[in-house]
Parts: sequence; C-alpha cells; structure tokens
Amino acid sequence: MLRAGMRLAFAYMPVKDVQAALALYRDQLGLEESWRHGEDTVVLKVPGTDVDLMIDKEVPGDPPGSSPFFLVDSVDDFYERNKGTIEFLVAPKDIPPGRYAAFADPSGNVVRILDYTTEPLPPRR
Repeated sequence: MLRAGMRLAFAYMPVKDVQAALALYRDQLGLEESWRHGEDTVVLKVPGTDVDLMIDKEVPGDPPGSSPFFLVDSVDDFYERNKGTIEFLVAPKDIPPGRYAAFADPSGNVVRILDYTTEPLPPRR
C-alpha cells in the first residue's frame, strides 16, 4: 500500500516530438486530451482509470525513459525522509506546477514524484 498522501497520477512518456506523439496517442489511438502546460506537456485521459498519460518533451539532463509519476504532499518532505535510503537521481527542484524529484528503484528504474505546491492540479476534463 502506498504511503498516505502518495498516489500514482501519470504514466510518464518523455518524447522527442510532442506533435508526433499526439498524432499517435490522441489522433490514432483515441485518447482524449485532459490538459496541457504550454506546448511541451500534454496530459491524456486513459479510459477506465484515474491514471493519466503525460507526454512531455524530453528535458536534457533529466533521467531518460518512461516511468511512473507519483503525486506526493511534499517533495521536500519525501526527500528528507528518504535521502539516506533511496538513490535520488534528481534532487527536489521547482517546475511548473510545484516541486519535482526523481529516484531509482533497486533495479535502476526511474520513479518520479511531484507536488502541486505552486499551482493547483488541473481538473480532469
């Protein structure tokens, strides 16, 4: 069971070309756009689930690859509680809409966390 205040929110897909990804996921596969942040981040609803697909333009220096994206109450608190036992790949930093960090699981898979401390979570359409 996930800790209180932690929930899976997104299947994260970093892409080279957001428009090409939308042509597949939205236009060909039929996923509906839920919300977007600028031109580089688009969130699509996945039918039958509360987890969305986040398509995001690759960010240089960010850990590569698809990953789960968990919402937490506070990225900074999560980091402080776990920095001695989890291998953090990205220390907490500001991104729209709050704070972000990433860590590796024991097999090297990337896990991302986010809080909405500066902007509210966009409503799911």
